[in-house]
Amino acid sequence: MNTYSAPIRDMQFVLHDLLAISGQDLPGYGDLDRDFTQAVLDAAGKIAAEVLAPLNAVGDRQGCTLENGVVHTPKGFAEAFEQLREGGWTALDCDPDYGGQGMPYVIGLAAGEMFSAANMAFTMYQGLTHGAYSAIHAHGTDQQKATYLPKMVSCEWTGTMNLTEPHAGTDLGLLRTRAEPQDDGSYLITGQKIFISAGDHDMAQNVIHLVLAKAPGGGEGTRGISLFIVPKFLVNEDGSLGQRNAVSVGNLEEKMGIHGNATCVMNYDGARGWLLGDLHKGMRAMFTMMNEARIGVGLQGYSVAEAAYQNAAAYARDRLQGRAVTGDANPSGPADPLIVHPDIRRNLMDQKSFLEGARALAFWGAHLIDRAVLGQDKQAHDLVSLLTPVIKGFLTDKGFDTAVQAQQVFGGHGYIEEQGMSQFVRDARIAMIYEGANGVQALDLVGRKLAAEGGKPIMGFFELVKAEIKAHDGDAALKAGFCEPLKAASKDLQAAAMFFMEQGMKDPNAALAGSYDFMHLFGHVALGLMWTRMAAAARTSLDAGAGDAGFYEAKLATGRYYMARQLPMTATHLARIRSGAAPVMALDAERF
Repeated sequence: MNTYSAPIRDMQFVLHDLLAISGQDLPGYGDLDRDFTQAVLDAAGKIAAEVLAPLNAVGDRQGCTLENGVVHTPKGFAEAFEQLREGGWTALDCDPDYGGQGMPYVIGLAAGEMFSAANMAFTMYQGLTHGAYSAIHAHGTDQQKATYLPKMVSCEWTGTMNLTEPHAGTDLGLLRTRAEPQDDGSYLITGQKIFISAGDHDMAQNVIHLVLAKAPGGGEGTRGISLFIVPKFLVNEDGSLGQRNAVSVGNLEEKMGIHGNATCVMNYDGARGWLLGDLHKGMRAMFTMMNEARIGVGLQGYSVAEAAYQNAAAYARDRLQGRAVTGDANPSGPADPLIVHPDIRRNLMDQKSFLEGARALAFWGAHLIDRAVLGQDKQAHDLVSLLTPVIKGFLTDKGFDTAVQAQQVFGGHGYIEEQGMSQFVRDARIAMIYEGANGVQALDLVGRKLAAEGGKPIMGFFELVKAEIKAHDGDAALKAGFCEPLKAASKDLQAAAMFFMEQGMKDPNAALAGSYDFMHLFGHVALGLMWTRMAAAARTSLDAGAGDAGFYEAKLATGRYYMARQLPMTATHLARIRSGAAPVMALDAERF
């Protein structure tokens, strides 16, 4: 059976050495000293390792079942969900006015990494609830907030987001679900939604669905879409549960992975719902959920890979195969451990350098959200909006690749279900698809985010990179190992952006054909920036004689690997972008 150990030492490094959170002038950050975050992370890590991780394989084998209209979760899920509720883990960064603990989002994200790494399918139930909570918190009336949020914060009631229909995936303008206004101010919702994660289950008293639908008078396309609160059970004026609403589970999807999460076909047959936000402005309200969800999915991408990596590294240390080419490393045994072989080291270093960089990028993104929300910092808001498709798209693509690399360390044993490595690969795969497939993330990045605010966010990012490089002019080691590679990669990113500016108006296909490469190019530069900052922080701690020198030396070695072996991929992505649309569009459609 696979195991998981929360990487708390590395999280503490990112929170305090890199982000210096306790010194930030933001509400709630002053409480986040090392002792406090250590206590929170230790407790979350204990639950992840001892409660959630043992259920990961159980959920994969048993899956969810639908019997007589009732969805049953795998054995042990309900009890584990109750433990999370009782421990207040579902309320960590929620509003205290509704029962939350009011911690900054960055702490909620850190706990979320551990929970997702231990059991992604399970953690999705509370994750979707948090997204629905955020949408109601941002756009709901006072009455709606009072009615739904306390129970959602505690996860006594859970939440979902209902976008996709059988004929309409990303193109939401095609949706057919209808909302008919009633005299009492409610609407009757009729239609079918598919791929609804955590759509129904037996772990909560009620499920609060947020449903996109078209009300009369909204016109065609996405401009006519509204968002509605549609509870599984209607809620009485005193807060008690009333009769069952006209919403039901038509089927459970049979999926490649995340078997422990109930992915439902939801049928709305005149179900009673209430408008959330403004009429015909549902996309704006839904994107409150989507932006948070996309950061969370980026986290899923690397957190599942973290669990896979831990097991691969342990296997490589223990599994005896062959002899080291430089001489026996285990002369008293029949063979040397896998980890002595350079190609296994390459594989593991690919994984380790990505994962530690990804964690830093995700935590920085969460910190930017805190700056935007708690500090009303518009620059932070614009920067994290720019980075969101990169965090979602790049981290999930590379997270899946990393899970496959971890499986590869096991050789044939990795392909056998008994080892459990295939579950990591199967679970990680969905993160590249849902909450906006990664091709859509790339289109959003190039088509919308680059030009946002007249290009100020991307120029701001370039200035951050320049400032980081300049800050280490006098440090020969950092300059050679980190700043020079980062400078070259940043020039590639700037050249790609300039290509889009020059070619985009003349040939829009040229920009769109290069969008996926641009997302990855940007992702590498973002991780290069994170590694340069982490290297500087590690050097500072070493020079100060801080304890755990081995940790900081390993951090520097891992960073140098990324800068030398991974960051040069920016040149390849730039070459692809500069090839334009011609190679992509040359083949007639009927020739495929």
